[in-house]
Amino acid sequence: MKVFCILSDERAFRSRSPAMFSAVLKRVGINGVYVPFMVEPENIGWAIKSLRVLNMAGANITIPYKELVIPHLDTLSEGATIIGAINTIVRSGKTLKGYNTNAIGFMDALAEAAFEPTGKSAVVFGTGGAAKAAVFILNWLRADSVIVAGRSQEKIAQVVNKIGGRGRLIASLGKDPLSAHIVVNATSVSSREESPELAELVGGLQLPNCELVFDLNYGRADNFWEALARSRGIRFMDGLPALAYQARRSFALWTGVQVPPGEFLKALEETR
Repeated sequence: MKVFCILSDERAFRSRSPAMFSAVLKRVGINGVYVPFMVEPENIGWAIKSLRVLNMAGANITIPYKELVIPHLDTLSEGATIIGAINTIVRSGKTLKGYNTNAIGFMDALAEAAFEPTGKSAVVFGTGGAAKAAVFILNWLRADSVIVAGRSQEKIAQVVNKIGGRGRLIASLGKDPLSAHIVVNATSVSSREESPELAELVGGLQLPNCELVFDLNYGRADNFWEALARSRGIRFMDGLPALAYQARRSFALWTGVQVPPGEFLKALEETR
């Protein structure tokens, strides 16, 4: 039996990935399981070492460890090196290689939404691994401008200097209309109870040209990104399509088996 896993903090137990991957493994006839592991920050290095010791077949890494795990890996893919964050680990013998399938999953989800970034403007909220992947893809697809919005000038600068875009403090965004065709939430926050302050700021955004609000989170009650989109008559997409597309890429890296993205979306629907 092959064993796959996802490493996170307590959010590992709220992830839809275990149910989704387990369903797909069964559907394609692979004898395997996919399990969540909660890891404390000070133990992340030991957790990565355990992938070798326990002969794990593959792992996903999610918030808050997408960047923190990199020093504990043997090598990175070209895309992961450029982005500076990983979400997938492939074990080959004792060698662990990190990949970023978040970026390509985000690109595939944009295609599903029939949103073409070329020549358009974007605002990406967040400065972590998910934000870096989104900014990378928007630049790759030749967006005209990408604003990276964060709370810390230092973290904004790290993203902008490494990947591109222009930095803005989140607190400054509510003052004037934002000329953005797409707004991407790549923070971990989507509900009012998680951050009343951000919910208030987002609720007041002026978005005269916006075509799509894309929240990379999913399964949140009282989602203020969705409320923003509905109040402005803008299309809304949550993170489930991106999850399915990036999962398909991770699955292929681990197993060599190409599974249509629809199978992952179907698994998500069946295990809701």
